Amino acid sequence: MGESKDREPSGTTGLPVGVVGAGTMGTGVAQCFAAAGHPVVVVDPDPAARAAGPERLRAGVRAVRLLRRRAVGPVEERVTWAEGLSALSGARFVVECVPERVPLKEAVLGELDRVCPPETVFASCTSAIPIGRLGSFTGRPERVVGTHFMNPAPLKDTVEVVGSPHTGAHALALTVDLLAGLGKEAIVVGDGPGFVGNRVLMLTVNEAAAVVDEGTADADTVDRVFQDCFGHATGPLRTADLIGLDTVLDTLDVLREHTGDERFRPTPLLARLVAEGNLGRKSGRGFHPYPSHRATDRSRHAGVGSHV
Repeated sequence: MGESKDREPSGTTGLPVGVVGAGTMGTGVAQCFAAAGHPVVVVDPDPAARAAGPERLRAGVRAVRLLRRRAVGPVEERVTWAEGLSALSGARFVVECVPERVPLKEAVLGELDRVCPPETVFASCTSAIPIGRLGSFTGRPERVVGTHFMNPAPLKDTVEVVGSPHTGAHALALTVDLLAGLGKEAIVVGDGPGFVGNRVLMLTVNEAAAVVDEGTADADTVDRVFQDCFGHATGPLRTADLIGLDTVLDTLDVLREHTGDERFRPTPLLARLVAEGNLGRKSGRGFHPYPSHRATDRSRHAGVGSHV
């Protein structure tokens, strides 16, 4: 195994890909690989999530055609949906997109380790859990890498790629090569809680929520300061609504656990919104209202694919 992990990747076109999770992020990642010509198997044990997956995929394809004015190939024909992880026994690259909870990821990665061939690379779409810890749940830590796709994955051109001290050169190079084939640039960073993006973003979101909770400004005003004064395309609270406030809450909990830093303790307003089911765009309300995005099918929040 020591020699193979240092080989340069080759023949990545059409490489069989697996995705664990049929939620927004998992389906978006599957769409990216299928559009680039890869056969993709999406696994989710929840039948409601699997049933909602094809329509979510079609909506993603329509969005690319409309917003990017780009021809899209037979994406739907390249994606199959399955209940169990055994369906990934032929996958050479698996992207794990389950919720940001360590026990769940440990169970999924452990089962993938038993099911998939020894050469298969596992890429986690984790928001904050260190890749070194995730790799320890497998017998192949040199083949575990982080691929922090942004939402919506088909419309984002850059992916934060994370290598732990144990990640082999082959796994990292294969990941970068595959992403290039999707038309995406990989920004490679070192391992650590939250990596770069979420280590900074989640603290900003939490502080922005605290500002609203304390009455200094409302959510619209907070976001306007970042957009109009700093030139950000979107303010932190609308960004949080897009991510999903349940995912933000889980990510803050992970960051607090792994850093011991109380600054990552979720502000009461954020915790209250999640407890009330106001999860952001996917539920129709978060820090801001989204009446046109109100969920009519609760299955879009169900199953291991609810990570957004």
